[in-house]
Amino acid sequence: MDSEHDQGRPGVPRRAFLRIAGVSAAGAVAAACGPETPSVPVASTDPAVTSSVPPASRLPTGPPNWDDLRSQLTGSLVRPGAAGYPAAKHGFNQLFDGNNPVAVATAATVEDVQACLKAAAGRVTIAARSGGHSYAGYSVPEGGLVVDVAALNKVDVQGSKAVIGAGAKLGDVYAALAQAGRALPAGSCPTVGIAGLTLGGGIGVLARKYGLTCDHLSSARVVTADGRALTASADSEPDLFWALRGGGGGNFGIVTEFTFDTDPAPDLTVFTLRFPAGSATGVFAAWQQWIAAMPPELWANLVLSGGSPVQCRVAGCYVGGAAGLTTLLNNLTTNAGVRPTQRVVKSLDYLAAMKFFAGSSARQSFVASSRIITTPVDAAKVVAVADGRSGMDLLIDGLGGAVAGPAKDATAFWHRDALASVQVYAPATAKTRTKVAQSVGEAVAGLAAAGAGGGYVNYIDPALPDWKAAYYGDNAKRLVDVSRKYDPQNVFRFGQGVVS
Repeated sequence: MDSEHDQGRPGVPRRAFLRIAGVSAAGAVAAACGPETPSVPVASTDPAVTSSVPPASRLPTGPPNWDDLRSQLTGSLVRPGAAGYPAAKHGFNQLFDGNNPVAVATAATVEDVQACLKAAAGRVTIAARSGGHSYAGYSVPEGGLVVDVAALNKVDVQGSKAVIGAGAKLGDVYAALAQAGRALPAGSCPTVGIAGLTLGGGIGVLARKYGLTCDHLSSARVVTADGRALTASADSEPDLFWALRGGGGGNFGIVTEFTFDTDPAPDLTVFTLRFPAGSATGVFAAWQQWIAAMPPELWANLVLSGGSPVQCRVAGCYVGGAAGLTTLLNNLTTNAGVRPTQRVVKSLDYLAAMKFFAGSSARQSFVASSRIITTPVDAAKVVAVADGRSGMDLLIDGLGGAVAGPAKDATAFWHRDALASVQVYAPATAKTRTKVAQSVGEAVAGLAAAGAGGGYVNYIDPALPDWKAAYYGDNAKRLVDVSRKYDPQNVFRFGQGVVS
């Protein structure tokens, strides 16, 4: 139930730059959001979900035997009242520090995860946690069991393959990959768990060139609700493999390990352009046309910072040298008809570039949501959404390129035809939470009115209207079928699980 933050912004708290989002399969539980199960039509050409899963037996009742579970774990089990409980229960978003799970289990082995499910399935809510970045706090369920997989954090790079534990954080993943001369397109926040990120898709600064994180997944080890440890790949449990690539964390089981296909680590040129006050509408209008026409080697985002007036900046990276990038940036500024007040261009190696986008890893307190831009939207209306909303950022991340390669139903990630994702991010405290949430909701509605619909599951939002169709489109029906196949008793239910 973690959320991935896919991106971050240089020199600013990472959420405020560019968020990526998701959790691991472990985080998977945490990243997903709410229940309702409206039937979403799926094309008749979608492959049928065949069931080879044994019939579900009745789940046990009564409270778990926590002492017995503690004795079985390689890791620890912390309960309310214990000295380490306040720290153990916390996720990334401080707004959910008041959530009180009945226990937090540290899983250091696959057998630990299986023991947790055997002890608690059907008795209490179970949420896996990798990086703990669930925007909705789903990885810290009130009265539930947190299965923390942070100790499953190995990163083993062998040739073009990388075997990565579900608890590995992006900062460690990038360091190990870079040491081996390899790269994986993923998010920018260093404390985001690889699991939640991958399970929701995995938007990042290399997505236009190399695709989503989930597009590089070749197999995953998953513990299902009945305690079985399965390998999901194109040849083994293909329905589950399909769902794990964009279906959101928390719905199908607890992922313990991923195997990815990697690429040679490229040299990159990163950049930041800051534009003068009053230019946001013209820059955003030009940016939408520009990013759609750019070669996949260039990725860029545009950030609208709320206030009066709205501030605008563009940042990104280019797979190539500064000379080639300069021409492309000049194209944007010429079309926008405005010169940036600041222009920074740096040539960096892969690891340094990932650190450039990392931002702060400190815990934050915020409300967030998302929309998707499929075709260019009314720039003036979008800028108007941010007008006067001091502290709110609209983080608009370019997609297209390799993201658009697979068919919309080839994986569970639906937004293959998207031009960009829009993350709405606003700092909040316990006292301002209600007011900020209302403001975020108004911004989301304003974006829809401007032509941006849909939503990204790694920026999961319990208040997003028609969330299932927004996240999954026509893939929702198949996701429900897969969930019912591998979790027939709905053990992994949570606020926005694909099965309510």
